[in-house]
Amino acid sequence: MQKIEFAKAMVAVLVVLALWSVFIAIGYLVTVGFQVPEKLELPLAARFIGLLAILSGLSLFVWLIRYRRPVEVLVSSFATFTKLVKRIPVEERLGRSEPLVVKGPYLYVRHPLYAGVLLLASGLWLLLNNTPLLFTTLLFLLWFNFVVTPFEEKELIAMFGTDYERYRIQVPKMIPLPKRIARSKHST
Repeated sequence: MQKIEFAKAMVAVLVVLALWSVFIAIGYLVTVGFQVPEKLELPLAARFIGLLAILSGLSLFVWLIRYRRPVEVLVSSFATFTKLVKRIPVEERLGRSEPLVVKGPYLYVRHPLYAGVLLLASGLWLLLNNTPLLFTTLLFLLWFNFVVTPFEEKELIAMFGTDYERYRIQVPKMIPLPKRIARSKHST
């Protein structure tokens, strides 16, 4: 069983790396195609903000794995992606057995992994002052917001029912918003 979990986790890592590569390639093609300068002459302060975003994204990943094992996160990502690509009904578990986690970073955002990727991608763009990475970040934002999370939200509702629906109302998707956070802390 552990070999299967490990294999699924490795496939999930490869899919993420492949997606990242495709988005970087598209970002480069958009930059070249629209003749946007490869460097935007960002001030030093913006590059420092980029470094802070990278450190924040990495910190978010570390915080996340305090509440969910990395292999569990990768296996659930593998299952979700498999269902999405193969059009498998959201009710199918495909090996997902994790409980609904609503502590740690999950108190602030429903999808801390995606938030971390967005922080990392935007931080790399700012730090490296690289326009293709700006477009890569925007592609990740669109991908997560319009493709992955809508599907995964349906999957999580199928798995956890009204518990997830209540959680979904109380906690923002990927960007912590103060009003919603305050409301979720008071209701728990």
